[in-house]
Amino acid sequence: MIIISSPISVPNEINLIHSLFEEGMELLHVRKPDFTTEEIQAFVTAIGLEYRKRLVLQSHHHLAKALEINRIHFIESSRITHTESELKRYKESGLILSTSTHCIEDFNELDSNYAYAFLSPVHPSISKMNYVSKIDLFEAIKKRNNFKTKVIALGGILAENIKFTLTNGFEDVALLGTIWNQNNPIENFKICQKIALSF
Repeated sequence: MIIISSPISVPNEINLIHSLFEEGMELLHVRKPDFTTEEIQAFVTAIGLEYRKRLVLQSHHHLAKALEINRIHFIESSRITHTESELKRYKESGLILSTSTHCIEDFNELDSNYAYAFLSPVHPSISKMNYVSKIDLFEAIKKRNNFKTKVIALGGILAENIKFTLTNGFEDVALLGTIWNQNNPIENFKICQKIALSF
């Protein structure tokens, strides 16, 4: 189960992130689209060195080496600007690559250098108002023919739909709104994690 950071700052965020790691969070995608280079550096530094190998940079990829982060994520628009040889160089340098997709056709065409990819939104988004898929991704995933890249469900993931999601074509789930847009992020995480780990 992957957690994506809130795109905006939230109260007590670093302490919440530490608590999530202590409760067993495997990966945290650092998604701060409006942060400057300096703000990303400060944010990652505040999280601490002991968690660097479990962080994924979604922007400011050039900071990965200096910050000792070995995972980078390409949003859809940045993915299409990178050639296969560039991706191979990233991977050969020791980086683990991931990306975002919004239809099964794009997922199926992904370069094999990607370890995993989000496919979204599988359910109506919690964090983005009126953000729903124009197609049924549970039907679409039946056309999956890319098995080199792990497929991760993103969008509207709640405790109530994790079982359905993981038994209908997805290998893992990523949470954003169910953590950061709720009153009890740690409790929500623990409930969702327990369900996800049962599969």
